[in-house]
Amino acid sequence: MQNLKIYNTLTRQKETFESITPNHVGMYVCGPTVYNYVHLGNVRTFMTFDVLYRYLTHIGYKVRYVRNITDVGHLVGDGDEGEDKIGKMAKLEKLEPMEIVQRYTNDFHTVLEQFNFLPPSIEPTATGHLIEQIEAVKTLIEKGLAYEANGSVYFDINKYNAEGNEYGKLSGRIIEDLLNETRELDGQAEKRNPLDFAIWKKASPEHIMQWKSPWGMGFPGWHLECTCMSAKYLGATFDIHGGGMDLKFPHHECEIAQGVGITGKEPVKYWMHSNMLTVNGQKMSKSLGNSFLPSELFTGSHALLDQAFSPMTVRFFMLQSQYRGTLDFSNDALKAAQKGFKRLTNGLRVAKTLSFEQTEVAIDEKKKQDIEKSIVAFYDAMNDDMNTAVAIAQLFNLLKYVNMIYMNQLPTAVIGEETFKELKTKFVLFIEEILGLKEEKAENSEVVLNGMLNLYREYKANQQYDKVDEIRTYFKANGMAIKDMKHRIDWAWEE
Repeated sequence: MQNLKIYNTLTRQKETFESITPNHVGMYVCGPTVYNYVHLGNVRTFMTFDVLYRYLTHIGYKVRYVRNITDVGHLVGDGDEGEDKIGKMAKLEKLEPMEIVQRYTNDFHTVLEQFNFLPPSIEPTATGHLIEQIEAVKTLIEKGLAYEANGSVYFDINKYNAEGNEYGKLSGRIIEDLLNETRELDGQAEKRNPLDFAIWKKASPEHIMQWKSPWGMGFPGWHLECTCMSAKYLGATFDIHGGGMDLKFPHHECEIAQGVGITGKEPVKYWMHSNMLTVNGQKMSKSLGNSFLPSELFTGSHALLDQAFSPMTVRFFMLQSQYRGTLDFSNDALKAAQKGFKRLTNGLRVAKTLSFEQTEVAIDEKKKQDIEKSIVAFYDAMNDDMNTAVAIAQLFNLLKYVNMIYMNQLPTAVIGEETFKELKTKFVLFIEEILGLKEEKAENSEVVLNGMLNLYREYKANQQYDKVDEIRTYFKANGMAIKDMKHRIDWAWEE
């Protein structure tokens, strides 16, 4: 089995993962700005790091996973000018900003629970770390890397680069090109350089969210919170920083500059970024009318959807693509994922019921080795920069053997007790613990369904075929099928 390799955005290559502290991992992921409902692009990013968190834990690391909540400082347009996104929504809704924060933080947590995400170790907020951010601003001013102008404080890009640093190295942006892009923008007059970014902003009188500081009433710049919170909980340099590709510039670029400026050290060893979502080949965006919320997926209420898709179907669909690849939503792709997930979840349910039976048969080395190779191949896929698409393909090969045993087509003794136990244990573990998928329960309990199957057997034995058909129809109406096999009668999700 190969070592875990991660694609490092900073070096633009896959690197063998080696944690800074043996057996411990510090991981920081940029969380949501809680001014609106969480969108699917967010979900994909957080799913990437949920699986990474699960996998690192599985292979023996103790992981401190920090994912923040941005509840101040993120301005409309992601720049240094304009209204705070949360403040703007508070005005529109005629609510206190923290009511907006609470409403959409609750929604965020609800959605992630629906997708079966594990909670992070720490979930800090920007407003909960204002003291740390003010102290960071003071440090940068003292080091000559920031300057005050009219009540705002800006990070000095020219001074930073003059000290041998390279602003733009993460995203590959060239300073001259960036200058050409920003030269015509408004609100640059008080900056020494158009590329300088705010680490503290003076609040206009109508700005709702503002606090006292040595530079007057204001609020922290959007980029500063992540630098301060990651350093507080993970140290000046930590292992993994994650987020969506849209955050590489300017957010993560500015985080690097701030971190290096404050401590003189590179803040992050491995930078990881998940790719964007498209819908029928087009970029997902509100302006195109092709973006939809998780709740619209679950209910099928969006005009672009033919039907509803369950949270686990959507999770499975997302995991069928490696996190750095573009993921395209379409009805056909979601329906195919639904079918695949039902096959997998049927296998998951029956795998838990299987037991080893010793019989006088010869070991089939070919089948035994095929199972063992698929288990190793699953790990190799996960170790190859979290390639969940390839890992899932290996699950379906293992599913073939689970079904053969279940259908009495493969005596367990043919593969030996050790390989059987490995097949059963790893199949369930890969699905539930690493990929975070779970069986979606039938509306009726297993007790009720088993009772109906007993009636089905009785009616069939008594040739009461009208009653048999009634039970079949009931199961079908609930998305299930009765499996009439020689050795048993059972039910499964219709694929």
